[in-house]
Amino acid sequence: MVWFAAITLGVLIGVSDMFLLACEKSAGKWITVILRDSLITILSAMALADKVLDVKNIFAISSQRISYSWKFLGLILAIGLIFLIISGFAKRIFIIEFCPAKQKRSTLTLKIVSTFLFALGIAAYTGTLWGKEAFGELSPDQILINLNSPIEGTDVGVYISLFSGPVLKTVLFTVLYCTLFFPKYKLVYNKKEKQVVFLSEIVIRIISVILAVAILVSGCSYGIKRFQLTTLFDSYLNDSTYIEDNYVDPETVNLKFPEEKRNLIFIYLESMENTYFSKNLGGYFDENYMPDLAELSKEGISFSHKESLFGGPLSTFGSGWSVAAMVNMNSGLPMKVPVDGNSYGQPGNFLPGATTLGDILEKQGYVQSVMFGADAAFGGLNFFFESHGDFNILDHKGVIEQGWLPEHYDVWWGYEDDKLYEFAKTELARLSSLDKPFHFVMETADTHAPDGYLSENAEKKYNSQYANCIYYSQAEAVKFVRWIQEQDFYQNTTIVLIGDHLSMAEDFCTPINNDGYYRTCFNLFINPPEELCNIDKSRLYNRDWAVFDMFPTLVACLGIEFDGDRLGIGTNLFSNEKTLFERDGIDYVNKELENLSKFYNNTILLNLKNINKIKGE
Repeated sequence: MVWFAAITLGVLIGVSDMFLLACEKSAGKWITVILRDSLITILSAMALADKVLDVKNIFAISSQRISYSWKFLGLILAIGLIFLIISGFAKRIFIIEFCPAKQKRSTLTLKIVSTFLFALGIAAYTGTLWGKEAFGELSPDQILINLNSPIEGTDVGVYISLFSGPVLKTVLFTVLYCTLFFPKYKLVYNKKEKQVVFLSEIVIRIISVILAVAILVSGCSYGIKRFQLTTLFDSYLNDSTYIEDNYVDPETVNLKFPEEKRNLIFIYLESMENTYFSKNLGGYFDENYMPDLAELSKEGISFSHKESLFGGPLSTFGSGWSVAAMVNMNSGLPMKVPVDGNSYGQPGNFLPGATTLGDILEKQGYVQSVMFGADAAFGGLNFFFESHGDFNILDHKGVIEQGWLPEHYDVWWGYEDDKLYEFAKTELARLSSLDKPFHFVMETADTHAPDGYLSENAEKKYNSQYANCIYYSQAEAVKFVRWIQEQDFYQNTTIVLIGDHLSMAEDFCTPINNDGYYRTCFNLFINPPEELCNIDKSRLYNRDWAVFDMFPTLVACLGIEFDGDRLGIGTNLFSNEKTLFERDGIDYVNKELENLSKFYNNTILLNLKNINKIKGE
């Protein structure tokens, strides 16, 4: 059926050629022109189908998705029309006649306005496509939060792709638009010595305005749909007390620390998913990209959303990127859009009303360090860790200040994971020598979208660079854990490894999403207190949990006892207490978290309760 329609379109292009452009009336000429035009359009469409439409097998297109068939027919039609237009100008049947250059001020104003509208529409299209390719499925709250957060420390590759992508494309399309519609001209149809004005100057001007408005409306609509901005708008019209009703303030909970306080090493593994395991382990692929982590997992405890070992937290509002994931896991709260001039990029103003894991451990005399290969100013993370635990920050700038890197060293997001592990060993040696309990946090970066950073030491085992990055990164993480296990401080240290969020590597992950596989992040607790190692295995499997449940779970894995097994809105996964997802349902909880929360705004974001106390109110 598809090929019958394709041939029919080819014949119609040929017939149109004869009526509009050809002068001969002989049957032989008709047949020749129709065959020529049909072959040109259909074969050209076939040649472009794999590049333009991503069709895997053009000869079996009818057995693929129905959208491919429609796109293929549309491609034939587009090529045919372009061929007719070029042919018409070549034969001088279509003629451009330029008019005098003088024009009214109102006409010039109309051209400038329409060009501006056209550029905005193209920018909306190209910006949306770039955002999805560079960052994956950005949530609307993430967009607004990032707009209100510092962008220092962003990988220079992001800026390069921004200018080489949407900026350059917007400029090129706008220049093309101006070239087509700024000059005063008319299109004349000239056949058999008869001239007919095909498009007059006024009609061309009307078309330019209609096109500009259409591009603006469709571009903005496309961006709004892809980024789900209507969902964000709707959510902020609805006030919810859900966070307030379920929030347990750590300041009001009696936390009983063990006599010998445990150390905590918390390793965020960038975009590390259970997806990368082989199918027999619960992953997506035939090949196991994380064999070392699979082996290490036999020595620890993981919480899974299904029957098999390798599962993880379910999709949660306000947690889908690195900064938000860290906020969730350290405070037991989602990361929501700032209000009333509040910003995540100001000293002392990053969730000032929240009590985090860093706050709790600082009061108990812990020394704390956090290490990133990037600049901690990105997203305001430096303000978060400085104001919640007084962490020693060893980011890109920090290690240069320590003299561990040359002043102008800049690789990937700052410095690569090979050096991150090297520096982490140095910092752990320092922390363990202070005769105080310590809390060390680090985040890898080499598996960041879009394609990761492949170390020169990495084996190129697969055709995909991203797959090679995953394989090398997980192996290096395990080597680091093995090094820790050889140190004297390990006996009283809990190690936690967790994927910070789902990967945003669009090319690598799109086939996974299309197949309907449910993606989750890797999690593993190594060497928790002995009493937690003997919990009922039913608590480990078929658990519906969120990343904010990590907060009380981390507190528990330090051997700290507390009543209720809940902190923030999170639940201690080692306990028998149901999580909010298990009690109220995943969709319901996420919807409530999306909605406006006056409690969150006033108490967590603005800390009005504490301000009022200071004022004596």
